Amino acid sequence: MSRIQTTFSALATQGRKALIPFITAGDPHPDLSLPLMRALVAGGADIIELGVPFSDPMADGPTIQRASERALAHGMSLRRVLALVREFRRENATTPVVLMGYANPVEAYGVDAFARDASEAGVDGVLVVDYPPEECVDFAATMKQARIDPIFLLAPTSTEKRYGEVAQIGSGYIYYVSLKGVTGSGNLDLDEVARRIPLIREKVGMPVGVGFGIRDAATAARIAAVADAVVIGSRIIEEIEQGSADESPARVTRLLSGIRAAMDQETSR
Repeated sequence: MSRIQTTFSALATQGRKALIPFITAGDPHPDLSLPLMRALVAGGADIIELGVPFSDPMADGPTIQRASERALAHGMSLRRVLALVREFRRENATTPVVLMGYANPVEAYGVDAFARDASEAGVDGVLVVDYPPEECVDFAATMKQARIDPIFLLAPTSTEKRYGEVAQIGSGYIYYVSLKGVTGSGNLDLDEVARRIPLIREKVGMPVGVGFGIRDAATAARIAAVADAVVIGSRIIEEIEQGSADESPARVTRLLSGIRAAMDQETSR
């Protein structure tokens, strides 16, 4: 059983939902990436989504775009992201790490080499935003062979046919994009999310996490009531931006702790 499966199984036994925070590796500075990962765990993270910075992050809103720009300006690369995960694994053998990014860095690295090096570093899952399931059967198989879960997105516009495609080649969990737009957008329709999740869960047969547009503890709690996981990213990046770099780990832990508490209170009812 993978670290991701183990995490969801343990949470289900406890009647709790997964909190999956996102940060961009190398933002605001590579020296702070490991302290920030520790801060996420201290705040209650069950799984960490670690963004691989890219120059044209088309699914990301301006907040995460800025984070990518800062990380790239400091020389962050996919190779350095893997080195960061390797360092994290020296002190944390249990918290799953999912790399989230775009196809270009993976293709430039080489899919086989990436699968080998990511597995050796301790990566548990990979979500490549611009790899649609119908075009990456081989990629997903390569990841699974390396004991890495290939994770896919579903959106409000996804069809039941797409649900089936994702169910066939994906593993770990599904990332449901809760709204039409980019990360950090507003206008989250919680009622629509509540209607969609049971159908998706039935069709794909794996946990469903919800992200995009979740900006506060109250919204996270409402999502936790219907989904298996809550993914939050842009709000964390904003917290990093709002204070000094040295203060950012403590600020992130405080933010996440409040979200974790609200989720646990909701699911304990």
